[in-house]
Amino acid sequence: MLFIEYSKCTTCQKAKKWLDENGICYTDRNIKEERPTYTELAEWYRKSGLPLKRFFNTSGLLYKSMGLKDKLPDMAPEEQLQLLATDGMLVKRPIVVDRDTVLVGFKPAEWAQALL
Repeated sequence: MLFIEYSKCTTCQKAKKWLDENGICYTDRNIKEERPTYTELAEWYRKSGLPLKRFFNTSGLLYKSMGLKDKLPDMAPEEQLQLLATDGMLVKRPIVVDRDTVLVGFKPAEWAQALL
């Protein structure tokens, strides 16, 4: 299982603690140091079944400074994925990726249902 995080993110810290407390093994990856590629994001989007907007860090400074709230509705999915791949700080975190599971953001009940 791949756990993608930003170490300074308190939500990521809570999620990591939850994984550890539940004995779930994972490989840690810092989203700022090794940002997701277009190919990875496209695959995760497809596997997750989530709306693409859920992959954006809508509370992030970069998202806000770029005015993406108004721009995303007019962008094709491919354009949005390419944009996400340009900077890990645009991507919502944490992300957990397993064979058939992709979880974006940390919701303990959702994680428990998918991972336990």
